[in-house]
Amino acid sequence: MPRRKGFGAENAFRGLTLAAGTMVLIIIVAITVFLIAKAVPALRADEANFLTTKEWFANETPARFGIAALAWGTVVSAVIALLVAVPIALGIALYLSHYAHKRIATVLGFLIDLLAAVPSVVFGLWGLMVFIDPVRDFSVWLNKYFAWLPFFDGEAPFGRSLLLGGLVLAIMVLPIITSLSREVFMQTPTANEEAALALGATKWEMIRTAVIPYGRPGVIASVMLGLGRALGETIALAMTLGFLNVISLNVIENGGNSIAANIANGFGEAGEIGRGALIASGLVLFTITLIVNMIARAIIYRRREFTESAA
Repeated sequence: MPRRKGFGAENAFRGLTLAAGTMVLIIIVAITVFLIAKAVPALRADEANFLTTKEWFANETPARFGIAALAWGTVVSAVIALLVAVPIALGIALYLSHYAHKRIATVLGFLIDLLAAVPSVVFGLWGLMVFIDPVRDFSVWLNKYFAWLPFFDGEAPFGRSLLLGGLVLAIMVLPIITSLSREVFMQTPTANEEAALALGATKWEMIRTAVIPYGRPGVIASVMLGLGRALGETIALAMTLGFLNVISLNVIENGGNSIAANIANGFGEAGEIGRGALIASGLVLFTITLIVNMIARAIIYRRREFTESAA
């Protein structure tokens, strides 16, 4: 007769991890149910189309509000942040993983990781009080020489715009993308790098043919995680955007708003329908960020060798 296995540490750990994973799913479902339950009465009272209306008059009678302009500002500011942050982050990650001396790489890596610990309200205050002046001058320059592009057309004043919010977001997501990309590049098998060098490749050719292709899924996942951070940012955008609910390709004129910033600015003064409307917009943001993170997870697990090396 085989001996019956007792309740050991392995079974306890397996049960604990299963309970933790199940609890995460339960919390996500509970949040979804709460958001839907609170949002439905406001959506029923809305006299406009919630998905296509730009105006936000949730506290008026009758209530008219929509998510179109808020979603536009959220996506545009996040895209600007990624366009600026991704090239810089990848360059820093490659330098730290393959070019810098070990001591320099350790110090710079620590400083970059420390940047992620700065509270978002500090970034918002810095953007509003300090960074707004150079961004305003840069906007004037863009308007002077590139006004033929719809992104930089318009008239002054410039300042609290989607460009300012996007640049502040770029600084905020830079540590996330840099740290994850650096770890991915450092996990490239040494045999792959040595094989490329043995065939006569230069260091940059080795990086281009061996390092970057191997780490591409991880880089894409880090960018998606940075996108999720940018989409959900609240206080920094609440301090740097102009709070005009418009849909425009122009990114330098005063204006723009985001879902999270609108919630932060309007929740304290909102009535019953207004709070429900803000919760409904939060449900949209919750859905967007959840989809972004699910896509990031799918990209990570697409290549078995990457997941095994990351584990």
